[in-house]
Amino acid sequence: MAKKKNSGKISDILLDRKILDAATLQDAEEEARIQGIRLEKYLTEKKIVKSVDMTLALAEYLKMPPITLAHFTPDPQLLELLPREVMAKRLVIPMARLGRNLTIAMGDPFDLMAIDEVATLTGLTVTPLAAPDHEISAALSKLFEESSQGFDMEQMMRESESDVEVVAEQQEEQSLEEMLESAEGAPVIRMVNMMLVEALRTGSSDIHLEPMEKKLRLRYRIDGSLMERPSPPKNLQAAVISRIKIMSDLNIAERRVPQDGRFNIKALGKEVDLRVSILPAIHGEKVVMRILDKTALSPSLSALGLDKRSQEALSYAIDQPHGVILVTGPTGSGKTTTLYSCLQDMNKPDVNIITCEDPVEYQLEGVNQVQINSEVGLTFAAALRSILRQDPDIVLVGEIRDGETAEIAIKAALTGHLVLSTLHTNDAPGAVTRLVDMGIEPFMLGSCLVLAQAQRLFRKLCTACKAPTEVSQEILRINKIDPEILAGGTIFKPVGCPRCSGGFKGRGAIMEVLLVNDAIRSGILMGANTSELRELARKNGMVTLKEAGLLRVKDGITSLEAAIEVTGGE
Repeated sequence: MAKKKNSGKISDILLDRKILDAATLQDAEEEARIQGIRLEKYLTEKKIVKSVDMTLALAEYLKMPPITLAHFTPDPQLLELLPREVMAKRLVIPMARLGRNLTIAMGDPFDLMAIDEVATLTGLTVTPLAAPDHEISAALSKLFEESSQGFDMEQMMRESESDVEVVAEQQEEQSLEEMLESAEGAPVIRMVNMMLVEALRTGSSDIHLEPMEKKLRLRYRIDGSLMERPSPPKNLQAAVISRIKIMSDLNIAERRVPQDGRFNIKALGKEVDLRVSILPAIHGEKVVMRILDKTALSPSLSALGLDKRSQEALSYAIDQPHGVILVTGPTGSGKTTTLYSCLQDMNKPDVNIITCEDPVEYQLEGVNQVQINSEVGLTFAAALRSILRQDPDIVLVGEIRDGETAEIAIKAALTGHLVLSTLHTNDAPGAVTRLVDMGIEPFMLGSCLVLAQAQRLFRKLCTACKAPTEVSQEILRINKIDPEILAGGTIFKPVGCPRCSGGFKGRGAIMEVLLVNDAIRSGILMGANTSELRELARKNGMVTLKEAGLLRVKDGITSLEAAIEVTGGE
């Protein structure tokens, strides 16, 4: 019998061992897909496969030794290596330690985060063994029962102390030496390191630490959505934030005003920068760390994965000797990534590239980057004036915020420079009218504008678990979508599996590209408004953001709901 496409190696092992038959497996796969859970978990939860049989199959698949805990008594010293909350949550038990190596029994060998968490908390190299879930749960229950009386008393004492503790007053009285000592404590360092490593492993773009009244909330922004993670204890709030301040070279004694800093870490085989923003809130200081991973930058425009039309238009624009290229979109829509990808293509030994940015997010080899500092008078306009005296070929202006910067940028393009910049507008035609509103004469803009582009980031469906679905006519009607645009394509929906986050994995860009030709140029010179320019551009082949998003849905790259989420109002 031919192997089913979705069966995978673990199910093959179960079939080979005659633990279940092909018909039962097929039904189980369908049910697991509908419920959005892993096949292995579904089979054990529904008692279709015994926990022991599943452990043996997992062990064979992962080439990992299996173990039974029926007559196992843990070493109390090893148990002190891990908090009991971690053991209970992750279903892990320390088995043995030899030098810097720790062997653990775990119920879910696919749980890489559990292995990383144990390694981070202990500072040891972890070797996992597969054990049945019910045996680990039973061993942990027995363990906790044996020490529960003493633990409850200790916990009760800690809680009674915290009940009468006034957190705000204690923070005010805490000395600088005490803050330094607590921030440099080993558990706090390990905790912050664990947060950073998990953020890198999950591909997060931001880490949010938010003090609430009774807890410290930790959230990661993954593929554009904030997801809550297990939080550090509230009583370590001041120490954790102080640790982050020390790493960012900020003043740990100042908690009344916002602070900004950055630091660099090496983890998981790569080096990343983190930009830190600290904001005083009523229950403490809120921390947001933006992860700037240079290795995640596309090495070229072609590596961005754009549709053919957008890539050809941008490639044509950056090959021009002079003019203005405008990239627009809201904050977090990937404008910087697109511009940096353009610079990577243009970065050659015979070209002088200078940028002025606020802030400089990624440091690019071979590019002269200027950090804007308004407090000392180094504004975009002032920096741009100086840059033009540095014999540049290509100039990147981080953002055109006012008429003065716009005027200098346009004049730079008219005098033979290629200028790239961003604007905060909703669509590509809106960039033209925004510059006119800033005081730029239409004849000047029409003479130098090469391309205006608007973009959004959409969530990509996980290729491992996405499933075909029917299009909801109600959604099409509410969002005024012509069903014909999706005709001939297979529409998919998110399901969810261990490889992804809620059925989505990674993001891509959709673009609305207005390439200026003679017809568009005439419209600009005649003072056309945004609507008129949009109609003119569509007649000349421009694909709107909404249409571009629906084409990605038709291609099976994203779901209809995810596309509408970022383009529905356009």
